[in-house]
Amino acid sequence: MASEISPRAEISPKAQIGNNCKIFPFVYIEDDVVIGDNCIIFPFVSILNGTRMGNGNKIHQGSVIAALPQDFNFKGEKSECIIGDNNVIRENVVINRATHTGGKTIIGNGNFLMEGAHISHDTHVGDNCVFGYGTKIAGDCEIGNGVIFSSSVIENANTRVGEGAMIQAGTTFSKDVPPYIIAGGNPVHYQGPNLTMMAAYGIGEKVQKHVTNAYRLVFNGQVSVFDATLQVKDQVPDSPEIQLIVSFLQQTQKGIIGKI
Repeated sequence: MASEISPRAEISPKAQIGNNCKIFPFVYIEDDVVIGDNCIIFPFVSILNGTRMGNGNKIHQGSVIAALPQDFNFKGEKSECIIGDNNVIRENVVINRATHTGGKTIIGNGNFLMEGAHISHDTHVGDNCVFGYGTKIAGDCEIGNGVIFSSSVIENANTRVGEGAMIQAGTTFSKDVPPYIIAGGNPVHYQGPNLTMMAAYGIGEKVQKHVTNAYRLVFNGQVSVFDATLQVKDQVPDSPEIQLIVSFLQQTQKGIIGKI
């Protein structure tokens, strides 16, 4: 089915628009843009060079996709902003493209970005994440699947958030947040396992207890993260979830958030 494109939208003839899209008046789309099928682009959205958008996305009023990176190292190079399928991007969201040639800012599938959220250059977001009102994600961050950011969260540069984690409202953090935990407070600290998300993921009660025990070793012990990781490997029954936790802890470069 042909796309429905308002004559009052300003769209480059070089842009590639998929089938069955609806593009409202006053949308602005530049040359080097690819948009998949069944997307809805509401008024006053700007979709800029480097955008590669999948299918079934809804982009609401005032949002800017593939905005130039707010990075002093940016020299005008070509780069990309990859948007997957079935994302909802609400009003006034800004997503920057990557800084350098060959770089990519990546938003996966099924994510919900609420009003005023900002995803900076070279950040990689997994699937089914929620970004609350006014949440700001700095450059070069990595965010796993199923992460929930409450309102007005600030994630500083070069940090990671593991799968199934939840960050409470108003939290600012500069270190990694491991998988399946709740983090919050000022300063940010571990507030317990995210049992609700684990249950939603179909993780059984036995494994939930193992995860809880793993984080008891990590956050309640008097040893380094390295030594705590060894204790988890030795003392906690193995499962894909425990393997994910161990791998995440082993790969941290910024360190992880503190305990209470």
